[in-house]
Amino acid sequence: MAKGKDEHRMLFDLRGGRRGQLVKVVYALLAVLMGLSLFLVIGGFNLAELFNSGTSTGDAAKPYEEQAERIEVKLKKDPEDPDLLLSLTRAQLGAGNAQVTVEPGGQKVFSVEAIQEYQAANQTWSEYLKTTDKPNAGLAGLMSPTLLSLAELSRSYPEADSNIKAAAEAQQIVAEQRPSLNSLTTLAFYTYFTGDFAAAEKAEKEAKKLASGKSQVQEIDKQLSEAEKNARRYVAAKEKAEKEAKAASGGNGKPGTIEPGENPFSGTVGSGLGE
Repeated sequence: MAKGKDEHRMLFDLRGGRRGQLVKVVYALLAVLMGLSLFLVIGGFNLAELFNSGTSTGDAAKPYEEQAERIEVKLKKDPEDPDLLLSLTRAQLGAGNAQVTVEPGGQKVFSVEAIQEYQAANQTWSEYLKTTDKPNAGLAGLMSPTLLSLAELSRSYPEADSNIKAAAEAQQIVAEQRPSLNSLTTLAFYTYFTGDFAAAEKAEKEAKKLASGKSQVQEIDKQLSEAEKNARRYVAAKEKAEKEAKAASGGNGKPGTIEPGENPFSGTVGSGLGE
């Protein structure tokens, strides 16, 4: 149906009612995280470098999809080859990015196909990590914001948590191999939203050591203090939702599990997956 196709392209669905209000809160917090990290950490960030803004997204993704198919054939012979897994992850990310459009105001619009490619890249990335003791920092730097996007588009708190933690772990790889003001402040941002505030504060302290002066330290303080405040609100909202879900199931449900019909992410672009 035409209506279904329109819904698949929506980034946020802020419908009315109690559920709609919770969606607003959760997405506002994650949007703040993403927006602040791009503004403070990356500076003059050019969205066009990561996402194609043209309308022919299918054609743009085709070369990456064909490349991924060729690599997958080779992986059948050697499924644990780290170089092949790295290349496949990059190809899947390229295919996903090619199917994301950026509106004039900078808002990213994810197609169902883009999300599926990102999820495939996440799976391949996980397999790649098992095959190497020193993951590629460049690829990790591409995966961390991708995983955050998946968290924003998640259907449930457990799913969002998994993606946020994976984003922080990828950024940890970048920070360890390429310690800088940018990599460490980004790590602090992501880690705050995992709920590990001690680790986030440690990354923040390390970042401040690399600041060029007092004014930069103050700016880091300002931005990361706001991130911490929003992260605590997010964690509180998540814990409340988990508690309510457990109570609704009579205490028999798994802690943290949110039923599909009641999760705070229902009605977003992710709801179109599988169709």
